[in-house]
Amino acid sequence: MEQIPPGVSFSDEELMGVIERQIQGQARENDLRLEVKKSLRRQIYNAIRKMDVLQDLLEDEDITEIMVNGPSSIFVEKDGRLQKTDRRFESVERLDHIAQQIASGGNRIVNESNPILDVRLEDGSRVNIVVPPIALNGPVITIRKFPKEVMTMEKLLEMEAVSEEAAAFLEKLVKARYNIFISGGTGAGKTTFLNILSNFIPREERIITIEDSAELQIRQVPNLVRLEARNANVEGKNQVTIRDLVKSSLRMRPTRIIVGEIRDAAAIDLLSAMNTGHDGSLSTGHANSPRDMLNRLETLVLMGMDIPLAAVRQQIASGIDILVHLGRLRDGSRRVLQIDEIVGIENERVSLQTLFQFQEKNGQKGRVEGVLCATGKKLRNQEKCQRAGVSLL
Repeated sequence: MEQIPPGVSFSDEELMGVIERQIQGQARENDLRLEVKKSLRRQIYNAIRKMDVLQDLLEDEDITEIMVNGPSSIFVEKDGRLQKTDRRFESVERLDHIAQQIASGGNRIVNESNPILDVRLEDGSRVNIVVPPIALNGPVITIRKFPKEVMTMEKLLEMEAVSEEAAAFLEKLVKARYNIFISGGTGAGKTTFLNILSNFIPREERIITIEDSAELQIRQVPNLVRLEARNANVEGKNQVTIRDLVKSSLRMRPTRIIVGEIRDAAAIDLLSAMNTGHDGSLSTGHANSPRDMLNRLETLVLMGMDIPLAAVRQQIASGIDILVHLGRLRDGSRRVLQIDEIVGIENERVSLQTLFQFQEKNGQKGRVEGVLCATGKKLRNQEKCQRAGVSLL
């Protein structure tokens, strides 16, 4: 067997040559078929240079998420459904090596002292890593793959995720600089939809994007500043939060501020920005309904500031114009389920009126069918449309 001297590095081509010679030697002794040799060549190369048993899953364009629950428990989401794979790591140590490889690739550290890590791969895919002692059965790795093709409103229409009428309506609202908040559960497609709406922004504007992990792909606006939060280092220092970035962005003369997700007291600063001349701002949050999103925003603001609840609700009602709620249906498909307008305060609560509502029809073979229908209610606040010269007719 060919020995590799310690400290010697190989190019990809040289490494493939070494692997090929090793396999040819084994083939002569064990009469390996061509298909087996090809599979061995790929497995060895992936184990050395790539992500080992995860590499094929990462390259499968039909897989949207990879969940590693331990060395012998790997699940994927494919075509909207979860399924277990036959892949497995040879040991916990090998799985830990891949976790460390991902962390170092993002210039981060994950260990017993810092057992939870959010990072992204070179292609933009989001990765969450949890290691022992927090993870009891070995490292846990969850990868949300970054789509290679940029999703557009046209593709959503083809997938029947939104109606033509609702899509045209939202495009006009973005151009007229309405403040829009997107809500939905995990995996509902909030970031994807935020990216789609962002691409309706006129190219002459100045945009600041703020994210935990950079995912937005705004290509039509040249005056673009992208900011990304940073976790604390191993000493617990040098953390830069979403809230820090929102505050800083206000001093950058933005036309609009786009925050990937609001999950903490940064809600205070975003609402403040929306209420002080930064119209057209966009963001997302986790919630099961538009009403739940309002309740969650109230809670997030109160977590960071001791002010009366009535004042918080007034800030929300005057800052956010539109709530778009997304959901995953039982067949795994993602749809726009509801579009609501915030119309003010009634009976001491933020009042909503539903403009579009998803109506389900009888589907076939487990597929959920339906359409996002206009409710017949008209947008009450048309002042921004009038100022922008945008007609809703």
